[in-house]
Amino acid sequence: MPKIIAAVRWIGALGVLALVAGCATGPNRNPADPFEPLNRSVYKFNDAVDTAVLVPVATVYTKVLPSPVRTGVHNFFSNLTEVWSFANSLMQLRIQDSAETFMRFNVNTLMGLGGIIDVASDLGIDRHKEDFGQTLGRWGVPSGPYVMLPLLGPSTLRDTAAMPVDVRTGLEAWFQDVRVRNSLYVLNLVDARSRYLRATSLIGDAALDEYSFTRDAYLQRRQSEVYNGNPPDDDAGK
Repeated sequence: MPKIIAAVRWIGALGVLALVAGCATGPNRNPADPFEPLNRSVYKFNDAVDTAVLVPVATVYTKVLPSPVRTGVHNFFSNLTEVWSFANSLMQLRIQDSAETFMRFNVNTLMGLGGIIDVASDLGIDRHKEDFGQTLGRWGVPSGPYVMLPLLGPSTLRDTAAMPVDVRTGLEAWFQDVRVRNSLYVLNLVDARSRYLRATSLIGDAALDEYSFTRDAYLQRRQSEVYNGNPPDDDAGK
């Protein structure tokens, strides 16, 4: 409960910021992106860090580690998120999804060497990735303006407010040793970045405005996640 209360306070504080920014936007601004000038500056910063640090490291990671090892790393981190996905499915009253997530975690933990092998998918047990931002959206909290977070990337006002709750239930909940946890954070980041190396190249080749392409793709995907792939046509702001 304290984590949820903290998230609500975040929403209030960020809401005030949204109102202030909204007063300063021009008539041609995308209504979903009132922070666009600031967001574009943050996007350029993130892109510079990504190009200088993350892409080279992720490229080496891909070349050094064979595909089965990288798959095992990804499966391990994905399995850790199942507990929080289970909790969010329950909060959203998605009973079947929560049951399948519960089974996935137990099957992969017990039979998949702690989640390194994704046995559950081979058995046909679907994965339902849920977070607190999706739970808030499920119960009617609007997404709010699009925001580009330094180093963290695309988000929305609602998802940014929910982020502290998600973080506290991630690796911090599993590993108390700070050095081990920080090492795993880095490994998870590099693994995640390595999975999108080719996609980044395709975006650069196909998009005239990478910022707008990234924003629109993120908002569309996020809306689909909140509604489990069935967003209503008249509620694009969720």
